[in-house]
Amino acid sequence: MSNGEVLHSDPHAFAERAALERSVRTAASASALVHEPCTHTYFAQVFPDEVYARIIQSLPPRESFHELRHRDATRPDGTSTRLRLYLFPENLWRVPRPQRALWREVARALMSTAVQDGFKIKFRDALEQRFGRSVDQLDFYPVPILVRDQPGYRIGIHADASSKAITVQFYLPRDASQRHLGTIFHRGREGEAAANTTAMDFMPNTGYAFPVVPSASWHSVAATGAEDGERCSLMLTYYVQDGPRQWLKRRYDRARCLFGVGPRG
Repeated sequence: MSNGEVLHSDPHAFAERAALERSVRTAASASALVHEPCTHTYFAQVFPDEVYARIIQSLPPRESFHELRHRDATRPDGTSTRLRLYLFPENLWRVPRPQRALWREVARALMSTAVQDGFKIKFRDALEQRFGRSVDQLDFYPVPILVRDQPGYRIGIHADASSKAITVQFYLPRDASQRHLGTIFHRGREGEAAANTTAMDFMPNTGYAFPVVPSASWHSVAATGAEDGERCSLMLTYYVQDGPRQWLKRRYDRARCLFGVGPRG
């Protein structure tokens, strides 16, 4: 077992999880690797159509989520425009029972070694340049999060913290009406470099990923309005866990996720 996964004796669940792993890895593998304005990839048909339909129908209610405490996501009244649910097995008691089995298998698939290996291979060059060794020697800690962004959500241009190795986001809209709400990649943080952009289409069953390069992986999300509605997605963040200290920190952070307090640094 890796990364805290629990063995599951249900053959149907195991088969579904394996199919999910193959689908996500195939989508990432088939996508084009783009290096402008920064290294990233955009993929389609992430999940099997039937599974995607079930995901959309099985989004947990808002009371299952915690608010994200972040400057860019905070309203004047102190409430947050981003709601998040950590999809670790021990957190799924927050999800209503009829929806729990699906999210358990989705989460386990996303946390699998097979999916992680797919993204490590995709970003081999960038990861090996950053960490100075083969991706075969790298092992990251996956954190899957279900996100519901409320109208008014935004986040300024940033490159992600050095504690992260790979950032992945799977878009979960019901239709094409939110196409304009996707993440925007920038060549830099200021001036002309910040204006050099590529926007991801926020379309059903699609997503993007990028290797975190603290000096280069610049991205943002423009402020959404009331007319845009709720912006739902699945985040999958791979955290660095080099050495005993970081290994212990990743597990400490996981315990904090029980209270909705996510990894920090």
